[in-house]
Amino acid sequence: MGHERRWPVISALGVIEILAWGSSFYLPAVLAGPIADDTGWPLAWVVGGLAFGLLAAAAISPHVGAAIHRRGGRPILILAAFLFAAGFTTLAFAPILPVYLAGWLLLGLGMGCGLYDPAFATLGRLYGAEARPAITVLTLWGGFASTVCWPLSAFLVEQVGWRGTCIAYAGLHLAVTLPLVLLLIPSPPAQPAATETRTDIARPMIPGERRAFLLFAGVLVLGGAIMSLVSVHLITLLQARGVALASAVTYGALIGPAQVGARVVEMALKGRHHPLWTLTAAFGLVAAGLAFLACGMPGVGIWLVLYGAGNGVYSIARGTVPLTLFGQDRYALVVGRLARPGLVAQALAPPGGAIVLTHAGPDALWWLLLALALANLGLIAALWRGR
Repeated sequence: MGHERRWPVISALGVIEILAWGSSFYLPAVLAGPIADDTGWPLAWVVGGLAFGLLAAAAISPHVGAAIHRRGGRPILILAAFLFAAGFTTLAFAPILPVYLAGWLLLGLGMGCGLYDPAFATLGRLYGAEARPAITVLTLWGGFASTVCWPLSAFLVEQVGWRGTCIAYAGLHLAVTLPLVLLLIPSPPAQPAATETRTDIARPMIPGERRAFLLFAGVLVLGGAIMSLVSVHLITLLQARGVALASAVTYGALIGPAQVGARVVEMALKGRHHPLWTLTAAFGLVAAGLAFLACGMPGVGIWLVLYGAGNGVYSIARGTVPLTLFGQDRYALVVGRLARPGLVAQALAPPGGAIVLTHAGPDALWWLLLALALANLGLIAALWRGR
C-alpha cells in the first residue's frame, strides 16, 4: 500500500486509540470519585474495576493476536467497538457492585481488542516490514488520550453525571470508532498458504527466538509495572515530599506533553536506527528521571519530563522491537502473546505499590521504581548481546 494511502488509515487508528485509551485506562482518574460518592461502593473496588479489565484483556491477548494474523485487524477492531459500548452500558445501569465489575470485564475485553497491541498488530499485518513509521505516528496520536478525555470526562460528569458519561462513551464508540473502522481500516493482503504453515502459532520457537521473547516479555512486565505504578501513585508520592496537591497535579500534567515531544523526535529520525536503540533510550531516560526523583533532587518538573519522554518512546519500542526481532510474518502472533504479561503487570502493580506505601513508606516506593527501571536496562543489555 502506497505511503500516501496510509495517512487515512493511521489517522483513523489514532482517533480510535485516543478514545479507547481515554475511555478505559484513564477513566477512573475522573470517574472513580463520583461513582464512589454516588453509590457508596468502596473506592478501592471502584478503582479496582480497571484491574479486572486489564486481567480480562491479558486473558484474550494471544487469541486476539492469532485472529489478526489470520484475518487482519478490521474484525477485531469492530468487535472492540461493540465490547466498549456494551461495557459502558453495563456500567451506566449497574445497580450493584458486582454488575459494575462485570461491566469492567466487558471493557477489558474491549481493551484487549482495541488498545495499542491490537493496533500495532493491525499495522504490521497491513504494512509488514514497513510498519515502523506507521507505528511511530500512531503512538503520537495516542499520546493525546488523557489530554482529550480527562477534560471531556470531567465536563460530562458535571453535565450528566457519571452514569450519563458512561452512556455518552458507549455512544461515541458506536458513532465514532465503529464507522472509522468500517470506512477506513482495510482488510489485509491474503497470507500465502506456505506462510500460514511456516508461522503457525503452535510452532515452537528456536532457542534464540525464545530467549529474545522471554527477555522482551520481561521488559514489558517491568515497563508495564512502572507505568502503572506512576500513573496511580504519583500524586501521593509527590505530596509525601511536601508538594501541594495543585502543584503535584501540575507536575503530573508535564508527563503527557513530554511523551508526545519525545515521539515527535523519534518520528523525525525516520527510523534510521535499530529499534533496540529506541528501547535503550527509553529506559535510560526513565531510569534517569526516577533516580533524581528517588534522591529527592530539586527540579521535580525536569525529572518528570525525563520520565515522560522515556515512557513516550517506550510505547514506540513496544511495537517496533518485535517487528525487528521476530519478523513481519509472525508479528501479530508474537505481539498478542507478548501483550499478556505486560497487561497482568499493569493490573497487579498498583495494589502492590499500595502495600509498599502502607508498610514501607513513599521513599521505598521511589527506590522500588528505580530498581525496576535499572533491572529493565539489564534485560535490554541482554537483548543486545543476543541480537
